Amino acid sequence: MISVIVPTYNEEENIASCLESLCNQTLPRTAYEIIVVDGNSKDGSREIAAKYADQVFVQTSKKVGGARNDGAMAAKGEIIATTDADCYLPPDWLERIERDFADHPDAVQIYGLVFPKEKGIKNMLSLWAANLFSRLGYWTHSVYYTLGCNTAFRREAFMEIGMYHTIDAGDDLEIARRARRVGRVVLDTRLKVGFSMRRYEQFGTLKSLWEWIYIVVKGGESDKYSYSKREYK
Repeated sequence: MISVIVPTYNEEENIASCLESLCNQTLPRTAYEIIVVDGNSKDGSREIAAKYADQVFVQTSKKVGGARNDGAMAAKGEIIATTDADCYLPPDWLERIERDFADHPDAVQIYGLVFPKEKGIKNMLSLWAANLFSRLGYWTHSVYYTLGCNTAFRREAFMEIGMYHTIDAGDDLEIARRARRVGRVVLDTRLKVGFSMRRYEQFGTLKSLWEWIYIVVKGGESDKYSYSKREYK
């Protein structure tokens, strides 16, 4: 079984479409479970999620990484897949993850690329650059840019390496470094998810990237910028 972990926070406008895409996978619905871990939303996120998910509960650990860890602790699957509440998951997403682990018995983590949910050349170019960074990092064995919206782990390895560190940004880069100590981290360029560009459209691409880089350089924590639990218009 595959356990899909979806962190949420005030996502009533997005969570239904995300979970609908997860419920319409090419794998049988009995082959996977959906676990929504909510950051104590003030809107109807949990009530909406309960219509689709197998489990919905409020997180007890800190930050997005902590929400993913809480979900993994409650999971039944041998594979832990993670995505975000504002993403779109193509119908073959879980089937491809299952196949990737079967094709790579030594892999402990599989990750993929992203495409913009919102239209526009600027969004396309932004994610083209992000995907290029992912490819170059993988090909050069330098930076494994394993976005939390499109990654999966063997549960045993995920627990062995200590799960996600609960930091503000860069946790998806950091966990790959630890995963590589116990097995292969594999990029599947055909494993793609629809990624929301709302952060970049509302706060600006350069500003958002600068804040992310600043926090990562500071070791994942910063009093100057807050990268998680943003309020969107």
